[in-house]
Amino acid sequence: MTGDIREFKNRLRQKHKALRAAMPPEEKKTKDDEIRRRVRSLYQYREASLVLCFVSTAIEVDTKEFIRTALADGKRVAVPYCVEGTRRMEFYEISSLEDLEPRTFGVLEPVPERCRRLSEFPRSSFCVVPGLAFDRMGYRLGYGKGYYDRFLKDYPGTKVGIVYDACMEYRLPHGRFDVCVDLLVTERYLRVIRRRESGKGPQRKGKDRTGAGR
Repeated sequence: MTGDIREFKNRLRQKHKALRAAMPPEEKKTKDDEIRRRVRSLYQYREASLVLCFVSTAIEVDTKEFIRTALADGKRVAVPYCVEGTRRMEFYEISSLEDLEPRTFGVLEPVPERCRRLSEFPRSSFCVVPGLAFDRMGYRLGYGKGYYDRFLKDYPGTKVGIVYDACMEYRLPHGRFDVCVDLLVTERYLRVIRRRESGKGPQRKGKDRTGAGR
């Protein structure tokens, strides 16, 4: 069964990579701009002094402009650094995109000598989470390396998944230790993920709130 799930996830990854790669640049930019606008309108973003954000690749929702905007908004911004020889990542605070250079898998990462590593993350912090796809319960399909899965299980702040609406799945396979995000933002809507009081998982489906948070 494990092999079947792994094969199924790999097929989903190929599907969503191909879908993103086929998106015309003008259409992608329009969707990226709308997703960024919706994220900035969230009160959790407005209240956060610290924003954690992945640095996007060509097929992902653009976060480079979001990082510039967050810095201009007066936020402290930290981005991930993959620790060599492990499946663990650390976050380093940056002052601009000039603090980044290509590293793991060709992704831009912070240069440790120029940046400050963070060891604590307040509950009021705000983390933008990548995913090739998300489902309606807030679970994500990553690239299969497990970096974010390990980080998110102990992260106390607000977790926000950003994804194109076409990359939403009704339900993705997940294990009992997988962590769902608190909010999902696409170019079409914001989705709030409802949880049990224990915080271990969704209690029920959140409502689609088109235009929420404006």
